[in-house]
Amino acid sequence: MITVNSAPTGREGSEDLVMNSCEHCTVRDKAVCRSLNAEDMERLGRMGRHQKLSRGQVLQWEGDESLLIGNVIEGVVKLSASTRQGKDQTLGIAYPGDFIGRPFGARSAQTVTALSEARVCTFRRADFDEFARTHPELEHDMLRRTLDELDHLRSWMLLLGHKSAQSKVASFLLEMAHRLGEPTSDGAGVAFTLPFGRQEIAEVLGMTIETVSRQITQLRNDRLVETPGQRDIVIRDRATLQDLAEME
Repeated sequence: MITVNSAPTGREGSEDLVMNSCEHCTVRDKAVCRSLNAEDMERLGRMGRHQKLSRGQVLQWEGDESLLIGNVIEGVVKLSASTRQGKDQTLGIAYPGDFIGRPFGARSAQTVTALSEARVCTFRRADFDEFARTHPELEHDMLRRTLDELDHLRSWMLLLGHKSAQSKVASFLLEMAHRLGEPTSDGAGVAFTLPFGRQEIAEVLGMTIETVSRQITQLRNDRLVETPGQRDIVIRDRATLQDLAEME
């Protein structure tokens, strides 16, 4: 069982919890530390803390000294950077099991913001870097994740720059279903609850909230999705939704 002790953070609305064991971590099979054996995972776990984030809370600012890295345990966080005009540009979303932060780097390249209530497992970057240097299996997994993230970023650039509003919303819902979805009781669909509202979806996709709402309504009218609750989505026709996502 994971036992924790509260520790002050100095951040309003947050709480640090000293982590003594990784044995029952809910994202253990997806987190970057999954490549470690039980003994090494226990050693790494003693270096970490579980931190609770409130919606909208910033874990790390772009350009600041890179002090923390870690894994998302619950909720979702946004990765963003500022344009030359000072506009906040979303670069991606990190889900449970995703790695956040910049190991082996002095400065943070992104701002990390909680889009929902979230919990993250964080490590001091210096401690993690030192540990990783002596564990090549961990470095190998980090390299694989970096390449996967690069592939995803290229797809994200295509999504934001070249696809229609309909394709953007379809792609977004499919990704949410992949990361958060569960089969429906009748086995005929995939259901999930959006961790944030349509305003945040619009921000992530570079659209207006009105356009997002119109597109979701159209998908519902076409019987591709159902919306049983304000943030509840059920995908009923995944194949057609995939076709829409691939259209430009």
